[in-house]
Amino acid sequence: WCMPLPRRQKKTASHAVTELENTKDCSQPGKPLLCPSHPTEELQLFCEQCDQPVCRDCVLGRHRQHPCDFAANVIHRHGDALRELLQSSQQHMDTLEDVLSQVDEMGCAVRSRAEAVAAEICLFARGYVKAIEEHRDRLLKQLEDLKAQKENLLHLQKAQLQQLLLDMRTGVEFTERLLMSGSHVEILVSKGLVSSRLTQLNSVAYSTHPSVDDRIHFSPHKRAGQCCGYEVFGAILNKVVDPARCTLHGEDLHSARQNQLSGFTLLCRDTAGERLGRGGEAVRVTIIHKDKRNCAVKPTVCDNGDGTYCISYSPEEPGLYAVCVCVKGQHVQGSPFTLMVKPKFREHQGVFHCCTFCSSGGQKAARCACGGTMPGGYQGCGHGHKGHPGCHHWSCCGQVKESSECLCGPPSNASQSSLLRTVAL
Repeated sequence: WCMPLPRRQKKTASHAVTELENTKDCSQPGKPLLCPSHPTEELQLFCEQCDQPVCRDCVLGRHRQHPCDFAANVIHRHGDALRELLQSSQQHMDTLEDVLSQVDEMGCAVRSRAEAVAAEICLFARGYVKAIEEHRDRLLKQLEDLKAQKENLLHLQKAQLQQLLLDMRTGVEFTERLLMSGSHVEILVSKGLVSSRLTQLNSVAYSTHPSVDDRIHFSPHKRAGQCCGYEVFGAILNKVVDPARCTLHGEDLHSARQNQLSGFTLLCRDTAGERLGRGGEAVRVTIIHKDKRNCAVKPTVCDNGDGTYCISYSPEEPGLYAVCVCVKGQHVQGSPFTLMVKPKFREHQGVFHCCTFCSSGGQKAARCACGGTMPGGYQGCGHGHKGHPGCHHWSCCGQVKESSECLCGPPSNASQSSLLRTVAL
């Protein structure tokens, strides 16, 4: 055990220092230890102040004024302290060994758990890959069926158009030869049959556009349900919006209130009349005053992403408005339509009470818009006096519904003071 020599301090400046190698021959059991300062004297005393063994000459010299005692008398106290420190160190050693054992065990547990989780990840990934591959095959099969369906419809339309074209070409060529080469009698004889045939061919209804289109879209973010227990994404979209089948809904479709937020809902449908179920369509809404061409309302169109669109607006001027709702440049069902914007809501100026005579404190001069009177003066409210509507009502206009719009201003037959008194009370 090697350690550096201690630094000299004032109280040990005059002490003699001996390295441990020089004293190892003195540490043998049974052999007395000699004082390094007085080689002929045995170390039998202990200086408490300097905390070191000393000899008799040391006590008479440098340690004269220091408390000293025989080593045999102080060994128990110092030995017990050393044994306590030793016991504490041994306990720490046991704890460290136990912690090291736990660390090793935890390392094994971590490695084992990591291997188990890695197996779970691989199992999950294999299942996920399998689910994605099956979903891919299902999408490709759906795409192939959709392509075959569109091709069959186009093939059928093509065959019908080709047959109609052939019949028309035959009829036209026969008619041209008849008119160019036939005699007058032959033309007159064949006229009826030829006219009937050409009329029949001309009356055949046919579409001037292909019966299907090439609108096949893939939406990678659309939820596609479960596949092998995993949620998968991606769907083929082949529905096409039909503006003529799109409908408008809402209570504020044909009426609104000035300076109040109103709105309605647009529901987009496909050519089969089914709900489209997705957003992204080009929706355009215009709201223009019929009498004031420079007065227009700027609506807000909110795409809900499910085939519905919320149109909200707040008109600043009352009157009739023309509303146009178009999808991809075409009017939807019911568009254009007329919107009536009523003046802003008139609030009641009176009170909602049971009886004017009660709320006025029994004043004979009090009057109410309901027309109630109290001949002979007030004698308690019984709701049976002349003109009373039989329920609570507004004193300003006689409306019996509390949450309603005021129908008129203050009644002309009521004095301003009695009305104010009624309102205040």
